Amino acid sequence: MRIAILGAAGRDFHDFIVLYRDDPNVEVVAFTAAQIPGIDDRMFPAELAGPRYPKGIPIVPESDLERLALEEGVELFVFAYSDVSWDHIATMSARCNAVGADFVLPGARTMIPSTKPVLGIGAVRTGCGKSQTTRYFIDLLNKRGLKAVGIRHPMPYGDLAAQAVQRFATYEDLVTHECTIEEREEYEPYIKRGRVVYAGVDYPSILKAAEEESDLILWDGGNNDISFIKPDMYVVLMDPHRPGHSRSYYPSEAQVRMADVILIAKSRSATAENIASEKALAAELNPKAQVICVDSKLTLIGHDESILKGKRVVVVEDGPTTTHGGMLYGAGTLLAQRAGAEIVDPRPYFVGLLADTHEKYPNLGPLVPAMGYSDQQQADLLATIDNVPCDFVVSGTPIELADLIQTKRPIYSVSYDLEEMPGEDSLEAVMDAWFAKAGLK
Repeated sequence: MRIAILGAAGRDFHDFIVLYRDDPNVEVVAFTAAQIPGIDDRMFPAELAGPRYPKGIPIVPESDLERLALEEGVELFVFAYSDVSWDHIATMSARCNAVGADFVLPGARTMIPSTKPVLGIGAVRTGCGKSQTTRYFIDLLNKRGLKAVGIRHPMPYGDLAAQAVQRFATYEDLVTHECTIEEREEYEPYIKRGRVVYAGVDYPSILKAAEEESDLILWDGGNNDISFIKPDMYVVLMDPHRPGHSRSYYPSEAQVRMADVILIAKSRSATAENIASEKALAAELNPKAQVICVDSKLTLIGHDESILKGKRVVVVEDGPTTTHGGMLYGAGTLLAQRAGAEIVDPRPYFVGLLADTHEKYPNLGPLVPAMGYSDQQQADLLATIDNVPCDFVVSGTPIELADLIQTKRPIYSVSYDLEEMPGEDSLEAVMDAWFAKAGLK
């Protein structure tokens, strides 16, 4: 059977490696690319594709879907990316069916079992707070003296062969691997805490390398995707700022149904009605899961937030959260509003690829998404910020933005950290119970 894998430089490669690479009954004709700019028009390399694909496998735009069926004889399309609406899934299925091909959605069978205990962190949408939750658990594991190694959902946007297995332990590693802004946002918290995190393309090899230097594996999910590694305890975040999205986005409902622990994130800034509706949905989909409300604590790093009062600011927020994640605000916006700043709408000042991003996501909020998948995007990010008539830049991204772009205005960074709430079950107690069950100290 001739198949093609519909992806976005992540799960598509994983599904190929664990499901199809060594299957003599299928021939993978192509990958298609969506969501991330500049990742099509390249090859999945022969050294990763295996002996059945000595020339590698082409990666083409998703717009080529019909051509692959009609001209290349593709009979089956495998959908392999995340954080999309069920309407999008239905449209993709219809496009495939209309040209005589089948459409499939691989599930939990793509999870790789580990020889070490695995704690997984996932969510129902990008921007729920996975990163701060991961940081919180890293700190708890540090207190226990356990050698935990992170494995991060993939972001291989460059040389795929060179990125097959990436290990990040120092800031120099970020430079060596030519990390984008999006990658730095995820890897720097590990480095700051003296931890190691792996990522890349070949997750069976990544898992083997991580197991050799760890007591425990921490799966650090991306978007709302299902874990690549089979978790022994799975923590999944729901977002009361986007109530009901577990029902309307893929693969969100599967995430909730697989969870051992469900966190209702950012609860203090959400309405009681939305929190109640998310709790009810969690109980309906997964009545066995432990449900806990948590919050995000926002802090202006190194300064009293009163410095922003009455000032004109441009806010830079996490790119994926505010583009395909659909959030109209982030941590930077919330803190700037709380501090009494005047938020200047930057959208009329977008240039280059940022203007293209706004055209693709016309409902973007009054903010600058920190898009930095390429040097050109970073240059356009800087030019846009410098164009905006304001006093300060407020950065709601988890990286030191000033280290990457040299804007003419001061940059004030916002940290956001998971905070437990009175009257809720303790996450440390939850982890202790799992440790006891897993035989960990």
